[in-house]
Amino acid sequence: MTFSRYARLYFLPTAFIASPFDRDGEVARLAGGLVWFSAYEVIAVDGGMRTGTRLVPICEIDAFIAGLADDQAEAARRTIARITAPRPPIQLGDRTLRLDQPQIMLILNMTPDSFSDGGDHLDDPEAAAASAFDMVEAGAAIVDVGGESTRPRAEPVWEGDEIARVEPVIRALARGGAIVSIDSRKAAVMAAALAAGAAIVNDVSALTHDPQAAALLAGQDCPVVLMHHQGDPATMQDRPHYDDALIEVYDWLAERIAAAEAAGIARSRIIVDPGIGFGKNLRHNLQILNGLALFHGLGCPILLGASRKRIIGALSNEAPVDERLGGSVALALHGAQRGAQILRVHDVPETLQAIRIWRGLRDEALTPPL
Repeated sequence: MTFSRYARLYFLPTAFIASPFDRDGEVARLAGGLVWFSAYEVIAVDGGMRTGTRLVPICEIDAFIAGLADDQAEAARRTIARITAPRPPIQLGDRTLRLDQPQIMLILNMTPDSFSDGGDHLDDPEAAAASAFDMVEAGAAIVDVGGESTRPRAEPVWEGDEIARVEPVIRALARGGAIVSIDSRKAAVMAAALAAGAAIVNDVSALTHDPQAAALLAGQDCPVVLMHHQGDPATMQDRPHYDDALIEVYDWLAERIAAAEAAGIARSRIIVDPGIGFGKNLRHNLQILNGLALFHGLGCPILLGASRKRIIGALSNEAPVDERLGGSVALALHGAQRGAQILRVHDVPETLQAIRIWRGLRDEALTPPL
């Protein structure tokens, strides 16, 4: 298939393989991690619509690019370089967060109304910190602390209340040596959390909610998670619509990365999250998960947060939130198999056990044969 010179091309790594040995020139490593692939699904979009796809083996990609228009070829080389470039470790004080393997982020909600664990630790920061330390000891690399629920139809929380909920537990966790992320859309909360010892900012609005957030973070040196969403929590699930969910989420995140860079936040500090369940119906979520490897083309680490979400209930006889462990682990494994560097979960020991089994399989496949 020949693509129009005006089409925008997207490169989805596919044809994943177990081992790269004796396949020089036939395979590529995904973002410097534990996953190898042997082809790209090239998607052409023109006028906002897909106009064609083509499966291009790794061994033919240079010839494919040589046949493109100059601007398409330049964009293709840049995207492919981002897909295969290793994600360097994140240095957080004296702690190093490696991104050549999946890392677990624990969800810790200091809220009364989060969809899964709302109310579990509200007004008891000591108990919250103790439970988080148990999960750090179990293997969680990051503790993501939130003081405002962003579940569908959630009401906003005054920033003063949000700070009061999160600051004591962040201070206790940071003092104990944990890597802490603040899950907030508000600049004042981000600032208070960073002052209390948080090392990462996780913004579900991708710096669109608070006009002061980007300027605040430009003056910091912390990683920033930009998450895709459509609409506000109160309305995002009313009637979400996309013509092409995977491509539109990719383009939106690319625009938010550019906006963050323009504000003074280096791309090297940015982590992207496709926002499963945030303004998306079941089909949208499945399309994004199936195409998750596409987001490596943005050149940033990928965070996947699908733990206990509605997609699991929808695919398993409307299982309630407290009966979604199996589905949560399945989605975490899917993320690891597509190269996601950070998996945001409620159930740390179970997810870690699954990842360790997967890691054992990968280690064997990546060990040179005798």
